[in-house]
Amino acid sequence: MRILCSAVILVGLGMFAAAQPMVAPMIENPPAVADADRLETVTGKSILVFTPHPDDEHFAMAATLSLLSKNKNTIHVVIFTNDNRGSKDLEMTRERLAQIRRAEEEAASKVVDIPIENLHWLGYEDGDLEYADPKHLRGELARQIKKYRPDIVFSPDPGATWVQWHKTDHRMGANITQDAFIAAQWHLYYPQHYLDEKLEPFSVPLVYYYYSQAPNYEVDITGLYETKVKAVAAHVSQFEPSNSKYTPDMPEETLKQLHEGLRTASMSGNRLVERFRRQESP
Repeated sequence: MRILCSAVILVGLGMFAAAQPMVAPMIENPPAVADADRLETVTGKSILVFTPHPDDEHFAMAATLSLLSKNKNTIHVVIFTNDNRGSKDLEMTRERLAQIRRAEEEAASKVVDIPIENLHWLGYEDGDLEYADPKHLRGELARQIKKYRPDIVFSPDPGATWVQWHKTDHRMGANITQDAFIAAQWHLYYPQHYLDEKLEPFSVPLVYYYYSQAPNYEVDITGLYETKVKAVAAHVSQFEPSNSKYTPDMPEETLKQLHEGLRTASMSGNRLVERFRRQESP
């Protein structure tokens, strides 16, 4: 997606831009989806979100999450890392930053009506996800899938016909989640899940991949745009001046730039949208 110069100077939107195509991709050959099955209308479903850092799901789809919450779906969010290294403040410590980022994630989740108890922290350190034991990590994710048995999963896009480029943590998060779909389906990958917890195998029926370079599905968020801005703005430490010298308060000028930058990234004709690659039965 294209981020205009007014937003490029913001650390948070710079991170968002790094995960996105620089030009908004065209939605070609969108899948035929019955009205009752569209994200905008589903209700009473179990939703599982995988996010590399405590902020990615809000940058990518805060408005969609808010819509799903309003429609009485149950949403659980699995957060891979504590995001404890992304600060330029020379007086910041990793321990303090982890606490700050956790509080910001909770505040942003409150904006989109996801209960704090539905946030599940795996606790990996920022930038180290690729160095985690992949077999153990895959098992952690497969366990979450078996436990919550989601009707819909959200995950960063590993790529449809080629491996999509992602920055660190996003790369591992995208690929290992897809691997976990297979591991959750066959109980002998991690037989202890059934033996110890009676968690039966589960096949993920539907995935919406965010941060996609080949999206085929758009959710109109025009009416929920301000909710998205509010959720993203809760991640104060991701933006200047707080990223260079921490302060819990966001200046009005920064908020204005955030508002306009997100709008530019979300434009589709005369609508504001969040984009996904929809895939059934991965």
